[in-house]
Amino acid sequence: MRNQGDLLVKPLILVDPLPRKLDLICDATTRARLEALGELVISDDRPMADAEVERRLPEAVIVIGQTAMPRERLERAKHLRAIFNVETNFLPNVDYHACQERGIWVLAPTAAFAVAVAESALAMAIDLVRGITAGDRAFRAGKEHYGHASNRDSFLFTGAPVGLIGFGDLGRTLRALLVPFRNPVAVYDPWLPDELILAHGCRPAPLDEVLSTSKVVFVFASVTTANQGFLGRREFELLAPGSAFLLMSRAAVVDFPELVRQANSGRIKVATDVFPREPVPADDPLRAQLGENLLLSAHRTGGMFEALHQIGRMTVADAELILRGLPPQLCRRADPATASQLRSMPVGAPRVHADGAKK
Repeated sequence: MRNQGDLLVKPLILVDPLPRKLDLICDATTRARLEALGELVISDDRPMADAEVERRLPEAVIVIGQTAMPRERLERAKHLRAIFNVETNFLPNVDYHACQERGIWVLAPTAAFAVAVAESALAMAIDLVRGITAGDRAFRAGKEHYGHASNRDSFLFTGAPVGLIGFGDLGRTLRALLVPFRNPVAVYDPWLPDELILAHGCRPAPLDEVLSTSKVVFVFASVTTANQGFLGRREFELLAPGSAFLLMSRAAVVDFPELVRQANSGRIKVATDVFPREPVPADDPLRAQLGENLLLSAHRTGGMFEALHQIGRMTVADAELILRGLPPQLCRRADPATASQLRSMPVGAPRVHADGAKK
């Protein structure tokens, strides 16, 4: 509550969450907690109209969504205390420096998908190195082998050297899942100090060393202005023959046609959950690539209802703290020095809702 004259006014919260929908990210309990926070102005069937934003923003305390917030708009937001990006990406439509100057939290529940993606990444890695999907395809085609002959290109995941490229929420969550498999883990992440990587029981290493010494490589790197396509032919050829390479973050960090070529050549095994264009066109030649070294997943590893509901829980929990005058504890804060370098996907590219709807 805040005082307006002699009256106590409920906090005004603008809810503009597309491409998410409020019912998708909030279970009934979380929705009730959100509604208890203040007066909600909701637009989740279409982006909130600029006229509505301009009319409401001078009194708004919290914005939940991807609403554009340039400096001139922020100057009119006298009571704004927090912006929550529930797409979980920091987009270039917010003036992060202006928010920092004004003490406005810009937050995203980036860890919400970590468990879901890490769990799938582990499953896909075991599938690749043990040839599970490849064996199923061979069996259905009547070309199966039995016993040792069926495992000529397989190796044990347990104890195999693992490389992680990117060690944020996803990488750290996967690292915890790897503990029972006793994998030595090497990490390349130029944004992190060695001390943090060592604290998680991993070995910090240069990119070339991670690629050349790992039997299984997971890519969790975000796309930045500096690293688009940084994994190309030279990097793939550092991998030992028969290694597994899993692309779990964004397609833009690799030379994607070269990645597919490497898999089709039989030199390495590849799994990907992301693609340069999504949805992938129906006539894309990639759909005909059914070789045993390529495992395809339709950007589905994170889109679990448990993960989507976690977005709502993390957002509401931190909003409760902020309205009590306390700092948020669950969501990641946008740092102006790094947010400007992050790229979710090309401007104008079609967005895919977590339930499969194109946005």
